[in-house]
Amino acid sequence: MNVLPREELKTLMMMKHEGSCVTLYMPTHRGAAEGQQNPIRLKNLLRQAEEKLQAGGVRAADVEKFMEPAQALVKNTPLWKQQGEGLAVFLSSKDFKYYRLPVGLPELVFVADRFHIKPLLSLYSSDGQFYVLALSQKDVRFLEGSRFSVSEMVLEGVPKNIIDAMKYDFLEKQRLNRPSGSGSSQARGSIEWAAYTKEDTLRFCQQIDRGLHGILKDKKAPLVFAGVDYLFPIYREINSYPHLVDRAITGNPEGLSVEELRKQAWAIVEPYFQKRQDDARAQYRQSVGTGLASNNIKEIVPAAHHGRVGILFATVSTQQWGSFRPDTGEVILREKFASGDEDLVDLAVIQTLLNAGTVYMMKKEEMPEMEPLAAVFRY
Repeated sequence: MNVLPREELKTLMMMKHEGSCVTLYMPTHRGAAEGQQNPIRLKNLLRQAEEKLQAGGVRAADVEKFMEPAQALVKNTPLWKQQGEGLAVFLSSKDFKYYRLPVGLPELVFVADRFHIKPLLSLYSSDGQFYVLALSQKDVRFLEGSRFSVSEMVLEGVPKNIIDAMKYDFLEKQRLNRPSGSGSSQARGSIEWAAYTKEDTLRFCQQIDRGLHGILKDKKAPLVFAGVDYLFPIYREINSYPHLVDRAITGNPEGLSVEELRKQAWAIVEPYFQKRQDDARAQYRQSVGTGLASNNIKEIVPAAHHGRVGILFATVSTQQWGSFRPDTGEVILREKFASGDEDLVDLAVIQTLLNAGTVYMMKKEEMPEMEPLAAVFRY
């Protein structure tokens, strides 16, 4: 299995099942000696999940059958040979998924009627999302990245390279201008940018910009350009995406892997995200006392459900057990987990993201208030 894609994360957020959902997180180790402990750690965590299921009233025989897919991971040799820094497991009566993670998360076993996705949000939060357009003569690559992960997206309706974009115009020019009997192989070979006029390159960039429009429509994540110095001003001239970053990854990107592009792009956009977070904190402080900000979980959870939360600050490591009744707006808090409870912090995070709000996952000491949640309301 690959690293959890962003779209699948959204699917996991929206899932709510009849019956139990088991969520498991664990750090993994790659070294030969420590790596041998990974299956043992997983086995111990699966035992905890079984105990939680039985404590919730599931019969031992049913627990054993339910846990079979996850138990098979313990002896899944290819999994342990190709480890990341962490492992996430999601199991219900209808779904079983597991993913390597780019960072190690603390051990956690969670049993409820939905999957527990909050620990993942610091890795995949929309606030840390960015795009990279790597442009060269031979290749056009478009990446979606975050601080810890990156994936290459398939582009439809976009030329693969400048030769593909300009081949018809170029071949016609060659036919008209070449000496009698000369070949046209140059049109398909490696040609320097100087062989093309600025107008040729501009048309190439326009085709790319039009192709990206459908993907980036309504998006707000920063876009980082990667290419030679000559190209960036031309692309910036025709670019229609309002969040193109002024600073680019300079040089020919053909020799750079997607991971190398991610690292260089993150160095460019990290200050941008830090400023956004600082601005969000300032907005929270300015809104306190106006009715547009709160650190009261009983107020925030219903507001998130109804789409009122524009900005949410949440702690990664804190759970607040309880329940929420959407029909009445009632929020019940408990000090300890009880059957039917869910993590209300996780619920607020999910509802905020599904309603297009921005979530900042923080350590407790970084929170605007010393509460597990703080929110800025849209109205």
